[in-house]
Amino acid sequence: MEDWKIKIAVLWLMHTLAGVFVGFVMWMEPGVLEGIIAGEISDMQITPEIMLMVSIEFLVPFFMAFLSLTLKDSLNRWANIVVGAVFTVIGLAALSDSVARVSAYQSLMWLSIVVVTALVVWYAWKAKQKA
Repeated sequence: MEDWKIKIAVLWLMHTLAGVFVGFVMWMEPGVLEGIIAGEISDMQITPEIMLMVSIEFLVPFFMAFLSLTLKDSLNRWANIVVGAVFTVIGLAALSDSVARVSAYQSLMWLSIVVVTALVVWYAWKAKQKA
């Protein structure tokens, strides 16, 4: 197996673990659990559509880790460049939100997620140039 594919797969797993951590620790903030029980999180109503989006955002990196190890090189590189770029933008939006709310731990975790997804794009792009 090629080295860049393994690096990208591990980066996708790191992305998911950081996301799980930020979600888990967020529950410890005062009032968050009460809000979830009341059907609200971060001043948003929890709807089936929100739950679907959260589920997709959680599952995609797992699928990308698997696909990074199994797809043919050209498709693999493009899939990782596109999905990595999308998740980098999502991470930047979440990072700007956490900085605005002065949440140091969330900012740190979202910054790490942005770096991880940017590295996915970088390694995929770099592998493309080698071919």
